Amino acid sequence: MIELRIDAWPSDAELGALLATAWPNARGRAFRPILERSLVHICAYDGAKLVGFVNVATDGEVHASIFDTCVHPEFQRRGLGGRLVAAAAFQARERGAEWLHVDYEARLAPFYKACGFRPAAAGLMALRGQSMAGLAPPETRRGRRPITARRGRSRRAR
Repeated sequence: MIELRIDAWPSDAELGALLATAWPNARGRAFRPILERSLVHICAYDGAKLVGFVNVATDGEVHASIFDTCVHPEFQRRGLGGRLVAAAAFQARERGAEWLHVDYEARLAPFYKACGFRPAAAGLMALRGQSMAGLAPPETRRGRRPITARRGRSRRAR
């Protein structure tokens, strides 16, 4: 029986191996820093084996986004992906999110529609591997520092 575990902490090796079944370059990453900033992440286990995963990030207010939904190929087409997304949506709402976003490849549209998502227009800009000619660095106003990204903190209690 598949067990969903909320905010479980899989090892980098086991999460990397699972994600590599969908995205071959996923191995060799440190996932803990990512998961520490998540609103929620959910793991699916068949005994001790990690067979599914979904991560939800947040803007710290009302928006949350699903990332890295993945089910091991041997466990696909059994409803596990839908269970993971439903659990992610429930947990995101319980933790204060009002809107849940997801980006996906066109071939996954029927899956996400079945999960309750509706199509929405969105924009996407590649930041690596593309020419950034014509894009200026963040503006600076007299006497002010350039705009920089700040590390966010999870809304979860620590």
